Amino acid sequence: MFEICFTRRYSMSHRLYNIKQGKCFVPHGHNEFVKVHLVSLNEDNLDGISNMSNQFETLKKTWHNWIDNAVDHTMQLSSRDPLLSYFKENEPENLPRLMITPGDPTTEVLAACFFSKINSFLKAEGISMKCNRVEVEETPTNTVVFQGDPDQAISMGSYDGLDEPWWVRADMSINDL
Repeated sequence: MFEICFTRRYSMSHRLYNIKQGKCFVPHGHNEFVKVHLVSLNEDNLDGISNMSNQFETLKKTWHNWIDNAVDHTMQLSSRDPLLSYFKENEPENLPRLMITPGDPTTEVLAACFFSKINSFLKAEGISMKCNRVEVEETPTNTVVFQGDPDQAISMGSYDGLDEPWWVRADMSINDL
């Protein structure tokens, strides 16, 4: 079986609101890399002519657009972070630049959300591939790898968003505000 991988870099800021004594409580930023691993839903038999399962451009177009135009330079916050109230009251024009996660926006929850999001894009576009692994490199020495069922990994108990949250929809959303 062939595995096709794409890596994209983005900048972000976040804070881990629920770790009040840690240095990550204070808003700070990272330059992160996300790598998605795609596998075919069908047989991987090359046809002897084009010899590819899907064109790279087709596979990565929507994903790269989402990372570059929706994820890059966002502030990532928990759906229960009081900073959301600040933005709603004082900077509503910046709400589209806030990525909202259930609980703190850790690299773990991002990897699971990204996994779900790319699979939503692939399915909506009728591409016969799926993501089987996502790697998010937060720093050169810290990477989180996710593979599995994001619905089981992501706890919705601490999420104040829609019943169908942004990470399961095949749109350019990063929050449900």
